[in-house]
Amino acid sequence: MPQPTKISDDTNVAMPIRNMISIVVAVAVATWAYFGIIERLNSIETEITLAQSDLEKNTEFRIKWPRGEMGALPADAEQFMLIEHIAGELEKLAKDIEEGKAPFDQQQALTLQFYETRIQKLEKAIDELKDRIVNSHYDAIKNGKH
Repeated sequence: MPQPTKISDDTNVAMPIRNMISIVVAVAVATWAYFGIIERLNSIETEITLAQSDLEKNTEFRIKWPRGEMGALPADAEQFMLIEHIAGELEKLAKDIEEGKAPFDQQQALTLQFYETRIQKLEKAIDELKDRIVNSHYDAIKNGKH
């Protein structure tokens, strides 16, 4: 019967150096490949987590924004203020029109002022002509020509 082999820290193993280098290189490549795979898995897991977070935020935004639950853009607020101001001005104009105090622009005012001046001049000229006609008629009666 063969005797069992005793292994201790003093046991010698005979192995060619080429095999030893091959084993060390194989372990190094396996370690590098393992950590590369782990890094790639971590990267993919992070991307999935970020995508899920973006998807949840997008879903929340898509539902809440149209309802006005997430506020409004500054441009929207400015537009709403302008609309309210214009609505107020429209109400004032409608009230003035109903009360007969409708405003007119400067060109209309100048045109009306021009016509008013012309009408006054024409009325004055007509009155002067009437006076001349009446005076000439009375003069003719006084002189006995009529």
